[in-house]
Amino acid sequence: MGIHDGDGPMNRAVFLDRDGVLNLALVRDGKPYSPANVSELQLAPGAAEALRELKELGFKLLVVTNQPEVARGNTTRAAVEEIHRKIASELAVDEIFVCYHQDGDGCECRKPRPGMLLEGARKYNVNPGESFMVGDRWRDVEAGQNAGCRTVFIDGGYEDREPARPADARVHTLREAVDWILAECQKGVVR
Repeated sequence: MGIHDGDGPMNRAVFLDRDGVLNLALVRDGKPYSPANVSELQLAPGAAEALRELKELGFKLLVVTNQPEVARGNTTRAAVEEIHRKIASELAVDEIFVCYHQDGDGCECRKPRPGMLLEGARKYNVNPGESFMVGDRWRDVEAGQNAGCRTVFIDGGYEDREPARPADARVHTLREAVDWILAECQKGVVR
């Protein structure tokens, strides 16, 4: 579907961070890092099955990822795009939205700003109020909250700050996040 024109129902989505959610983050000194290339990419256990379950319920699956290491010169855009091709070939995602900026760039797309989520919502005719954001960092939770989504925080035990406002759910794996979303759907919290 295109941009919502007022006719017909809107879609719902699960917005997903990439590193630490769809794939395992590389943790060094208690801090999570992105894989620098496809050889470092390791998908999260059970990710393919979990995302298929969300797809079967009609969710759009939109990845929203900050990749500032490109701006910092620690990896290339080509390497990030290769990682995304690999993820898209193995997981049932609809699209991957990327912010290549650093904090000081002042863009609207870098989480915790909601720019990537709002772009995905416009493009896929998504109602953020009936959607979820799943992430493993405070930036993800706050981006979801700023976009009007319900939020799921995957606690990876990093040495990182907490979100300013708690997420709607706190779990430890993508499987647990999807199980929580499925339970919310069964309760009728979302259509």
